[in-house]
Amino acid sequence: MEKSLDSKFYENQFTGFMVYNPRTKDTVFNHNGNRYFTPASNTKIFTLFTGLQYLPEQIPALKYAIDGDTVFIKGTGDPSFLHPYFKDSTALNFINSFKTVKLITGNYANDKFGPGWAWEDYDTYYSPERSAFPLYGNVLSISNTSGLHTYPKFLKAQTDYTNLNKRRDFNENNFYYKLSRKDTIYVPFVLDTTMVKKLWNDLLPDKVELISDSSMVTDQTLYSIPADSLYKRMMYVSDNFLAEQILILASSTVSDTLDADTIRQSILENQLKDLKQKPKWRDGSGLSNYNLFTPLSLVQVLEKLYVEIPRERLFNFFPAGGVSGTLKNWYAGVDGPYVFAKTGTLSSASTLSGYLLTNSGEVLIFSFMNNNYNTSTNKVKEHMQGILEYLRENY
Repeated sequence: MEKSLDSKFYENQFTGFMVYNPRTKDTVFNHNGNRYFTPASNTKIFTLFTGLQYLPEQIPALKYAIDGDTVFIKGTGDPSFLHPYFKDSTALNFINSFKTVKLITGNYANDKFGPGWAWEDYDTYYSPERSAFPLYGNVLSISNTSGLHTYPKFLKAQTDYTNLNKRRDFNENNFYYKLSRKDTIYVPFVLDTTMVKKLWNDLLPDKVELISDSSMVTDQTLYSIPADSLYKRMMYVSDNFLAEQILILASSTVSDTLDADTIRQSILENQLKDLKQKPKWRDGSGLSNYNLFTPLSLVQVLEKLYVEIPRERLFNFFPAGGVSGTLKNWYAGVDGPYVFAKTGTLSSASTLSGYLLTNSGEVLIFSFMNNNYNTSTNKVKEHMQGILEYLRENY
């Protein structure tokens, strides 16, 4: 493998590759394993670990307190509420039974976008705003399959067609689609106060009041979907929004103030204090170019997961080679998948970290990180696949 990584293909890029056997505790291969790389969506492995450490089996949907026919609620960051994929209505069914709903909005401490995110991605499906009480995944779903349809429906009045390459005005909730497109697109909202009021008024007309602070203690919790379904969706399709909200959710279990920055710092100082190279970890999704991780740190976290989580459940979180998610077209095994791993892709960054099953029956933990290449990402993936196939057959 060393010879492969010294080949001409790799001479003008930066590559790290570490392979570890958790049964024998041996490092099988290490090439730049202690160097820092832009991890892209391999960051979500740390987010998965965080969720599993902090969140219960069911996702906290909201915190609440009841005063007569009025319910006071605080968001926990639960992204499943009316989400285009989950479409969970647990919270809606609960609060709809009250005459008055007072939504406390002052408990979110972070910016709506993560540090180092690309500003021009504001209208793309993979870059919704983060928030304390997401609705509809914080995106408008626009479908032109049999006439124009939007989810939520009332925003159809703010949706029009265009021939330009934009889906929304920069800082306004005016949405656009192309008549030639027959699929469904997802366009992030601008979550200003006006929009939040419109969204809630559409759901519960004249019931919901937004208040920035309250002396009411919201010490009861309503739960929604199974946490595992959230983790699986995040990992399979590399959903940035779910990743960001999982960190916010984790913070809701330790404080009334939602703060993803604090929860990242806490887990690095406690559950991950033994990492040999502390990462520069700036968001939950890997959208940030400020993130820096080493292959060794990813392998260490993957080993912790392997030790703590039963194998069947753990592997079910990861895309399976040739079968599911972002690995459906890669790493197809002869007798079933042999790679269960998380992909990561940004401009000139292609990463893959996870678990590899060898023909001899071993389970290997690996992290393969490629940065600063000047070729197609598919070429990088082809070379990674060749090396992992060799490892499967010869170890």
